[in-house]
This record gives sequence, C-alpha cells and structure tokens, in this order.
Amino acid sequence: MAHRDPPGIIAPHIPADAYRHAEATGQPVVIVVHTTDPTGRPLRHYLFPIVIAGAAAMGCWGLVAALCALLDAAAHTATVIAQTAGPLGIGGITVKLTRSKSN
Repeated sequence: MAHRDPPGIIAPHIPADAYRHAEATGQPVVIVVHTTDPTGRPLRHYLFPIVIAGAAAMGCWGLVAALCALLDAAAHTATVIAQTAGPLGIGGITVKLTRSKSN
C-alpha cells in the first residue's frame, strides 16, 4: 500500500499514526472542530454608519464654506461697484452707496 498524506489543509491537525491506522483499517476519520460563536456585532456594523454620517457632515461643512466664500465675493463685488459708480440718482432722489473717504 502506498503512503499518502492526509488530504487538504487539515493535515497538520491529525496525528500521523492515527491517520495511517485509520487508513490501514478502513475506519473513518472523525474531525471535531471547536469554534466559538461571536458574542457581539462586528465592528463594521458600527463603523459603516459613522463613516456615512462623517462624510455627510464634511459635505455640509463644505457647502457652508462654499456659500460663505460666494457671499464674501458678492459683497466685495458690490462694494467695488458702489465705489466706482458713485451716487445713484433716480427721479431726483440721489442715494450715496458708500461713505466718501474725506469724511
């Protein structure tokens, strides 16, 4: 009879003499694997919603920053236009948009 090693990845877990004896006599080899059930939820169940909420919060802060930059640019543009245009007059009513630098 030719010598054979135990099949698969379970080879290191079966003692060689027990495997050879079972192979020679034709007895089945019974392998008992002890596992422990996980006691709680894995970390990814908690981490995934936190990552989604963090991404949403960062996106909201990005929108706020973009809005602030847009309003700042609009305010500067309005100031520059008001300074170069001088006072506006409509129907005899003159409105001075900015203070003069001499006062």
